[in-house]
Amino acid sequence: MAYVIAEPCIDNMDQSCVAVCPVDCIASDPSADRKFYIDPDNCIDCGACEQACPNKAIFQADRLPAEWAGFAWVDATWYVDPAQARAAIDAYLPAPVS
Repeated sequence: MAYVIAEPCIDNMDQSCVAVCPVDCIASDPSADRKFYIDPDNCIDCGACEQACPNKAIFQADRLPAEWAGFAWVDATWYVDPAQARAAIDAYLPAPVS
């Protein structure tokens, strides 16, 4: 069961999770993404990212709060169609106007 990064990461992209991941399965494109994504196919379920996240945004997929259940799909989708995952994030929580 992979880990998933949920809503608290959006626009709060602390890189602590990336730094501790032993298999480098957490990624984003800094020029386009508003959150990090965990690759469900490469996550080894170690939990290091969950412990490191200061935003409390990371959960085991089977323990995602109900209101964030769709983030499992978003994380997996980013690895095959980043634009579709970004659109889902923007639909869920529109980007702040600067």
